[in-house]
Amino acid sequence: MKIKSLNPSCCGRGFFLVCLLLLTACGHENGVSILPADCQLKTGDVVFRRGGGVTSHAVLIAEKGGVYSHVGIVVDSAGVKMIVHAVPDEPDFEGDSDRVKMDRPEVFFNEVRASQGEVRRHRDALFARKAAEVAMKVYQRHTPFDHDYDDTDTTRMYCTELVTYAYRQAGCPLSGIQHHGLRFMSLETDCVLPSDILDCKDLQLIVKF
Repeated sequence: MKIKSLNPSCCGRGFFLVCLLLLTACGHENGVSILPADCQLKTGDVVFRRGGGVTSHAVLIAEKGGVYSHVGIVVDSAGVKMIVHAVPDEPDFEGDSDRVKMDRPEVFFNEVRASQGEVRRHRDALFARKAAEVAMKVYQRHTPFDHDYDDTDTTRMYCTELVTYAYRQAGCPLSGIQHHGLRFMSLETDCVLPSDILDCKDLQLIVKF
C-alpha cells in the first residue's frame, strides 16, 4: 500500500486525531474474546477481524463492501499460539509506538476491537509454518508500522503487507493478490486490502464467528 501526499485539510487532520483518541481510549479493554472456545488455531493461520472503531470503518468504506478491516498471522511462541500483526494506535503502554505486535488470540479478538472474525488456513502446512517463522522474525526485529503503506520498504510493515510478505519469503506467495488504487480523505493509496487475502484460493475457511 503506497500513500502519496496530497494537500491535507484541517478536516483530514482532525479526522485522524479523532481516530487516535478513540482507539487509544480502548487500549486497556476489559471485554471478552469473540474467538470460539473450541477453535484450535494452527501455526500459519491467517486471522481476520472487523473492528468497530473509526479507523476500521474507514477501511471498510474503502473496501466498498469488504467484511474485515484487519488481518494477522498465527505463530508459535515457545509452544503457545500467538498472533503477529502490524497495527497502529493500539499501545500496550504509555509512549508505545505503532509497530508489529504479538498478541494472545483473546486480545486480538477482544470484543472491544472485534465484532466479527474469521480463521483461514493455508493448504500446505509446511509453507504455513515457514511463513509464521518469517512473521516472528519481523516481530522480533521490532518492526515499526508503515504509515506510508509502501510495499517496497520492508523495514516497516502494514497488516496485509506483513501476511503477504511472510508467505512470499516462505517460498509460497499467496496467489491472486492485487493492489488497489484508492482515494480517501486526504490520502491516495495503492494497497492490498483484507478482502484480497480473504479471497485467496490458497487459504481454506476454518471458522467464521
